[in-house]
Amino acid sequence: MKNLIKRLLPKRFRKEGTVIPVVRLSGAIMTGGSALRPALNLASVAQMLDKAFSVKKAPAVAVIVNSPGGSPVQSRLIFARLRQLAEEKDKKVLVFVEDVAASGGYMIALAGDEIIADPTSIVGSIGVVSGGFGFPELLKKIGVERRVYTSGENKVILDPFQPEKAADIEYLKTLQHEIHDVFIGMVKARRAARLADDPDLFSGLFWTGTKALELGLIDGLGDLRGTLQARYGKDVRPELVTAARGFFGRRIPGVDAGGPERIAAAAAGGLAQTVEERALWARFGL
Repeated sequence: MKNLIKRLLPKRFRKEGTVIPVVRLSGAIMTGGSALRPALNLASVAQMLDKAFSVKKAPAVAVIVNSPGGSPVQSRLIFARLRQLAEEKDKKVLVFVEDVAASGGYMIALAGDEIIADPTSIVGSIGVVSGGFGFPELLKKIGVERRVYTSGENKVILDPFQPEKAADIEYLKTLQHEIHDVFIGMVKARRAARLADDPDLFSGLFWTGTKALELGLIDGLGDLRGTLQARYGKDVRPELVTAARGFFGRRIPGVDAGGPERIAAAAAGGLAQTVEERALWARFGL
């Protein structure tokens, strides 16, 4: 009888366990995306983050990270939004690593006041990578002449249809070093004295959760439910926060299906995105 009455009462009058909003950030980090294949970026997660941090009585927000990385810009934007909301709403951020939090995925994880991973999770890869393809010989074989007209001597730097130039590669590496320095600075600022003195820490290597704990990249080993129960009691209620859905499914901010031309372009772009995403996961054997 007591349980029946409890179920009939509005939620605000029920005396139940502590509610912890849970946000899942999963996938390769990149701009764009579509309703059929959403990408992990600030536009796609901002609404969920705002919703999670708006739960007034929640002492913390749990963030599940499962990402091999991707865009450093989007990674930093998500990191920054998490920290801004945590300070504005005075809530602790607990990050839980699933399969992998590497490169940009680890950059996002740095927003956590604590980072907890499974012993077999992959963590780290604090570095910067750029990839692409070159097709200069292909054009000759199929009888296509490449014509490019520019104003500015560096407008076609790293053009995949022209032979690689040493100067172009050197310039790209300069950009990579600058981004890498920003990443290293973020790790040092967030992890401070917890970091081990290891020469490979910022080399781009990645480790299991067990080793990451030794290196100071994470704070503990465990899973979401067990950790939350240990912190907030057996009655704790993790509640997954999801994005709003439109009539035909998930509504992705900033994406418009448009007419046949846009649909065709989206299909082609989706194929390229799939290949890029697959390559990111494959680095970690996933």
